[in-house]
Amino acid sequence: MKVEVKKLPKSRVELTIEESSEKVASYRKNVLKDAAKNVQVKGFRKGATIPEDVLVKHIGEQSLAQMTIEKAIDAIYKDTLKSEKLMPVSQAQISEVVSESPLVVKVVVEVFPHIEMKDTYKKVKLTKEKLSISDDEVDAALKDIQTRFTHFHDTDAEYTAQMGDRVTIDTDGYDTEGKMLASTSMRDYPLVLGSNLLVPGFEEDMVGMKAWEKRELDVTFPADYHNADFAGKQTKFHVTAKKLERSHVPEFTEEFIEKLRGKKLDLAGFKELVREELLDVKTSNEQMKQEMVLIEELVKHCELEIGDALLSEQTNIVYREISENVVKDGIRMEDYLASLGLDEAWYKEKHVKEVALKRLQGELILSHLVEKESIEVSDDEMKDEIAKIMTRYESAEVLKRLEELYVPGNRYYEELKRRMRLRKCIDGFFA
Repeated sequence: MKVEVKKLPKSRVELTIEESSEKVASYRKNVLKDAAKNVQVKGFRKGATIPEDVLVKHIGEQSLAQMTIEKAIDAIYKDTLKSEKLMPVSQAQISEVVSESPLVVKVVVEVFPHIEMKDTYKKVKLTKEKLSISDDEVDAALKDIQTRFTHFHDTDAEYTAQMGDRVTIDTDGYDTEGKMLASTSMRDYPLVLGSNLLVPGFEEDMVGMKAWEKRELDVTFPADYHNADFAGKQTKFHVTAKKLERSHVPEFTEEFIEKLRGKKLDLAGFKELVREELLDVKTSNEQMKQEMVLIEELVKHCELEIGDALLSEQTNIVYREISENVVKDGIRMEDYLASLGLDEAWYKEKHVKEVALKRLQGELILSHLVEKESIEVSDDEMKDEIAKIMTRYESAEVLKRLEELYVPGNRYYEELKRRMRLRKCIDGFFA
């Protein structure tokens, strides 16, 4: 078998493969052998030996030739991929059968991109930002937890609304001349006072209201209000407090903290845990930013052309991830796109494709450098990282399951090792 490889744009190659007539004849014999097992020829019992000339007549010479060519092309194409060490990323297309004897065929296929790094990439050096978590950030996280776990109780007729309470209201807005303003009416709207969802001053002016009390609120919209029709406008809102519910904000007792994190901690210990969690999130986000900045730099020092099929596949993956996140918010992706007046194809082309391209560039370049620079992670480093993961859990059942997952050869272990090798590679470019 002879093979000629011609490189085409966008990571495609044209393979011109030649196979001898003698070898093709062996494929013809294989086709007849397979046919003898499967076809039913009149006058012969199933499994009986059928003479070759009878088989040929039954199948038809033209069909037999076509089946032979197809079998031969399939075999020599696979052999060519192995011999030339090519990794296809899409289905091959037969562009031309030049000759049948000897068999000469041209095949076009997109292959895994080749990366050529220039030595100048070694000069890329970036600065890593030192990260920390302030007390204000910890306090804000605690307040967010309290907000999420706040619940509300019914009140008696004499109770008056306080900041933090939930008030169900009807309201209408009027201008200074008494004309009702469009888009200012709400009915049975549950409003938590202090949530800052409405115009500044609105929620504060409701403090002290009783159930079914009516009140007129004089509110001026901010000059920089997002709706220009209301910016700076003086407004009078007629509000009815239809229902009052007193808020109950949870305290950070040991029992409440244990429900949140599964650990018995006092408030000081919980604050330190929250600080660690916030730092982990900030570090993870910073690492993603670092990677994006690094890839933008490394792209300048390499030759890499990504083909259409690979990019299309990655675009679909990113689109599915976006769709899953949208669904988590209780919205169908098609409804979300419809609300923006967009269709899926346009959204992928304009908003997803570039993200997919950068992700592919990052994965390909970093994986290439990991191999090029022989970056490895030692067994001790793996043990330390796994131990760090274990500290996040206290459940004996969970810990046992993790011990079973993180063993050499297991896909979880190998994936963690792969990510650690990539992280080492990235960190090597940052001072």
